[in-house]
Amino acid sequence: MEPLVLASLLALFAVLGGIVVYFVLIYNRLQALKNGGDATLAQVTVALKKRLDLISKLVSAVKGYAKFEKETLESVTRLRAGIGNAGPAELGQINAQSRSILGNIMVVAEKYPELKASETVLVLMKSISDVEDEISRHRYTYNNIVQEFDTMLETIPSRFVASLGGFKKKEYFEFEEGTPEQPKVQLN
Repeated sequence: MEPLVLASLLALFAVLGGIVVYFVLIYNRLQALKNGGDATLAQVTVALKKRLDLISKLVSAVKGYAKFEKETLESVTRLRAGIGNAGPAELGQINAQSRSILGNIMVVAEKYPELKASETVLVLMKSISDVEDEISRHRYTYNNIVQEFDTMLETIPSRFVASLGGFKKKEYFEFEEGTPEQPKVQLN
């Protein structure tokens, strides 16, 4: 074989090898982002479960001051049960509903100054505030991962690798922002 042909074949194999390595690197990055998104979404799920557990404890603390509807505890239990396999959209709905329940409790606490001053209620409210911050951080992280992942799915050459690897776009994790409208609570 002539040296020129051999050098050309080696150069061709080097270029093809470089392309294969590049595609493998892109695939690995996509897989890492997918796994990172899934892990962060799981952390949001855990934090939402924590929030619901704290709300249950807060409801128990408030129950002594106001006849709290049995329905409230049932709602918290139902939300907690639905959290397991929920995706971003469902988690957003669970978040909205749990914030509404929390709003109900806050209305009751406002009507009873001695309840607002209760050590148990104060500790639980602080814990809920900490969990709110945790949920916010995880949501921010998840949405950043999803943005990078989805961008890679839409840009070349990673688009081709994603198509070959069967990667699909991920949903952003959106919560209703702001304070929920304060519901009316019947006190007996």
